[in-house]
Amino acid sequence: MKKILTLSVMLFTLTAIMAAGIDRKAVVTRNNPVVKSIDPLASLSVGNGDFAFTVDATGLQTFPETYSKGVPLGTQSSWGWHSFANPEGYKHEETMKDYDFGHGRTEPYATEFKEKGRQREASIWYRMNPHRLHLGVLGFAIDSVEQKNISGINQCLDMWKGEIDSRFTYKGMEHRVQTVCHPQQDIVAAKVQSAARTPLILRFPYPTGAHCDDACDWNADEKHSTDVVSQTEDEVLLKRVIDETAYYVRLSWKGKAALSRAGRNAFMLTPQTDKIEVACLFTQDSGQRTVGFEAAHKAAANRWKAYWTEGGIVDFGHCKDSRAAELERRVVLSQYLMAIQCAGATPPQETGLTYNSWFGKFHLEMIWWHQAQFALWGHEDLLERTLQWYFKAEDKARGIAQRQGFDGVRWMKMTDPSAMEAPSKVGSFLIWQQPHIIYLAELVYRANPSAELIKKYNPLIQETAKFMYDFATYDKEHDRYVLKGVIPAQETLRAAETVNPPFELSYWHYGLKTAQLWRERAGMQRVKAWDEMADKLSVLAKDKESGLYLAAETATETYKDIRFTSDHMAVLGAVGILPMSRLVDMSTMKSTFEWIWDNWNWNKTWGWDYPMTAMNAARMGEPEKAVAALLMSKRTNTYLVNGHNYQDARLRVYLPGNGGLLTTIAMMCAGWDGTDERNPGFPKDGNWDVRWEGLHPMP
Repeated sequence: MKKILTLSVMLFTLTAIMAAGIDRKAVVTRNNPVVKSIDPLASLSVGNGDFAFTVDATGLQTFPETYSKGVPLGTQSSWGWHSFANPEGYKHEETMKDYDFGHGRTEPYATEFKEKGRQREASIWYRMNPHRLHLGVLGFAIDSVEQKNISGINQCLDMWKGEIDSRFTYKGMEHRVQTVCHPQQDIVAAKVQSAARTPLILRFPYPTGAHCDDACDWNADEKHSTDVVSQTEDEVLLKRVIDETAYYVRLSWKGKAALSRAGRNAFMLTPQTDKIEVACLFTQDSGQRTVGFEAAHKAAANRWKAYWTEGGIVDFGHCKDSRAAELERRVVLSQYLMAIQCAGATPPQETGLTYNSWFGKFHLEMIWWHQAQFALWGHEDLLERTLQWYFKAEDKARGIAQRQGFDGVRWMKMTDPSAMEAPSKVGSFLIWQQPHIIYLAELVYRANPSAELIKKYNPLIQETAKFMYDFATYDKEHDRYVLKGVIPAQETLRAAETVNPPFELSYWHYGLKTAQLWRERAGMQRVKAWDEMADKLSVLAKDKESGLYLAAETATETYKDIRFTSDHMAVLGAVGILPMSRLVDMSTMKSTFEWIWDNWNWNKTWGWDYPMTAMNAARMGEPEKAVAALLMSKRTNTYLVNGHNYQDARLRVYLPGNGGLLTTIAMMCAGWDGTDERNPGFPKDGNWDVRWEGLHPMP
């Protein structure tokens, strides 16, 4: 009788907990980042997915030079791009070089050239152009040498409201700044309170066109202009002209203030009251109106409350394991960062809307890492917002396939809103970005099945699969299909000598199978040849001595040459990112995982390698190692106070790591197709009472 009563009490308690739900606001706000000093790696951002504004400890962009080598004070958007002049008249076809990868013909690829000459200069120009713009710097008019006079810093990002509250003392006078971003317009708004009436300055840089920097050249004032289009007592409309690029900035304020020029490309706003509210709109439309701080503040608060209450949430607060709090911090901050940096009208760059990497261009092989998580966390609408770009890019992708002699569309790797393929000695030979649209559309459909989604995405999926079928080569001698002429996700391998990389093989199998499923949903007949290819795709190749999986069928020195055990351990993605398939033997994959765990060159990895390892571990029935992988103490698995995944001195921001973390946590909680237990990715040792709502399982 006592056992029955105990069981009844346990069931009642569990039912009560489930009925009560998770205190979402508590989960979010207990992870709000707090900054107490001028720390170049601790800048904070507000944004709306298409636009972001990053601030220093003053709540504005007062010291951009100080933060330039940390997490820079960017003002960037999906639409803000610029190209330098092209007086030599370089054409994109001049970046092409023919390669013979055994497909029965030579294929032109947009690549980089080592030899001096016009082709090399053309490839340099097209890699650099277009590049993403820094739209403007809004901060206090405090010289950087005056940083020593700032004290008493107490800054907090309230993620529940999308507001940065910054307090500090400057020359003995207290300042308070509240900073928000409008959720639908590219407006940063701030309320500034101080008896000091410290002036604000809005200034504009010329672009650098550099591979990786804050995109601010402060020594080229004569190369661009900022003109007043119209002005009233509380607003000014500015026109920015940078070579052939033009956009507008509408600065408005509430509270008495005086506006004056502070240079060719700078304006000073001097408050004449102790409180002033400012709103700065960045736009391509001179007629677009703005709203003030209060309206932006209210809209932001409503948007963020909806974001946190309508999507998924994970509560680690009941876990006994000492690592749980740090894991929760990373998860919540990543949810915030992905929403402000990676939910726009174009795929995001790896450094989001914070600063430029790879000239501000985005990489399509990374879109899965950035945005698969949105659908798994109940925000499939944010994923769909970005997927619309694929329809705009389809013609360019078809052109790539056609020039190389393939059917369908071949998705580019490194590109920009125009979908122009950037020349690359690596990127042009990658193929694992190809099935991403199939996988991501499938996640959208699974989250919200409808005939409309089938009609919308199926044509794109079919064209993508046509290329996949045409790209694979039939090996008559062994009656199988192979993949060759590629640089795989593990980029230490070379295109000319690589055959059958394991992740790409598995992704081809998944992509073709899923494309057939979409044909059935659309009422179409299956393509018999695609089924035959899926059935005859090469299985993953093994090392003859160890019996472990090779980095590629041709990488026979995998376990002897460190080149093959550095960079991404992409073989683990074959079961982890992807479900099990006929290409993979489970016992061999598990043995390969164990070897990688013990022997990989972990100091030569990237931020998404840890989530990939964790996903494989979870599917291999190794939940303790799944957790350990996510929290492995390595430089590239560092998460700063603002939540950014730090890689090195070049990449202080690396959002694929944040997105990968969220995807993995969703999988570890909600599982994957075929699992029937809750939290299959967490240990069952009594220390991981992980509670969650609103997550979806992976395929």
